[in-house]
Amino acid sequence: MNETENKITLPANATSEQTAQFIVSVLDSKKAKNIKLLHVEKQTVIADYFVICSGNSRTQIKSLADEVEYRMSGEGIEPLHVEGGRGDSWILLDYGAVIVHVFGHDARAFYDLEKLYDGTTEQDISGLITED
Repeated sequence: MNETENKITLPANATSEQTAQFIVSVLDSKKAKNIKLLHVEKQTVIADYFVICSGNSRTQIKSLADEVEYRMSGEGIEPLHVEGGRGDSWILLDYGAVIVHVFGHDARAFYDLEKLYDGTTEQDISGLITED
């Protein structure tokens, strides 16, 4: 773990927004591509936020999901449900109010969640991510 990763922490009694922002930072630290944070609370009852990102390979997709699970577990938070796994082009991590979607580029284009949830508010995460 590098120095930057050590500084990323989740506040005690974090809100769903803070949890989503924490996950964005974790994904960014592992070089996830095209990270989006969507506030979907008004469009669906299943979550308050979707965190969506892409990996360049199935290995990276798995690595990104594993890192989120590892870091959230370190904060005492386990996923309620996980879909996908080794070799999959889409892994979903369900943290209740926050759902994480880690896609391969083709799967992301095919499912196009950003368009499906077009009426959502995309949150500004520019302060949370590093430039490529």
